[in-house]
Amino acid sequence: MSKSLILTQDLSRVYRMGTETIHALRSVSIEIAKGEYVAFMGPSGSGKSTLMNIIGCLDTPSGGKYILNDKDVSNMTDNELAEVRNKEIGFVFQTFNLLPRSTALENVALPLVYAGYGKTARNEKAMHVLESVGLAERAKHKPNELSGGQRQRVAIARALVNDPSIILADEPTGNLDSKTSYEIMDLFENLYVKGNTIIMVTHEEDIAKYAHRIVRLRDGLIETDHLNTEIATHHEHA
Repeated sequence: MSKSLILTQDLSRVYRMGTETIHALRSVSIEIAKGEYVAFMGPSGSGKSTLMNIIGCLDTPSGGKYILNDKDVSNMTDNELAEVRNKEIGFVFQTFNLLPRSTALENVALPLVYAGYGKTARNEKAMHVLESVGLAERAKHKPNELSGGQRQRVAIARALVNDPSIILADEPTGNLDSKTSYEIMDLFENLYVKGNTIIMVTHEEDIAKYAHRIVRLRDGLIETDHLNTEIATHHEHA
């Protein structure tokens, strides 16, 4: 049994668009241990989103291997990938992706429907997670009654509700102002301290500084991969 939660070996991803061939990832080998907090950075087209999608089991590699939690997911069927996604991965997106007609509680409980929980158990678990992100009193509110920061907290609670192995955050502060961004990053820091594994894609240097390890990609390759020596804390701004 390996100690790494995520292990990729010579991962490549090729897209064919008409006559053009795009090498989104060329040969990416990376190892991420349980409990790490990693940021993927890089310019547009560097491959960071493709790598995130493969790690999140939203896409499959063209070549190479991807081992998640000791399972080889490189050649899984779509149904198998969906099952791994639901069990192992919590997603947080830039656009929140909340259901507009559902309350915060219903949005958070949604992944538990697929996991087969009964309604009472779903609501209890969802409420508990909403409390952990400081939004218990907003449980009955719909997304349009919440601020951007509150909506992102609901999205983070939804990502946490299944007790995933990994939280994947794609530009999690992309739609938020600076003050709210720092509050959300402080929340991620608390999740990390509690033992969650977090992988974040961002193009913002000040947001990447919250991560404890920064992986920079360029042209489908890892350019640098180093521990972050200047971890940001913005508690004084709160």
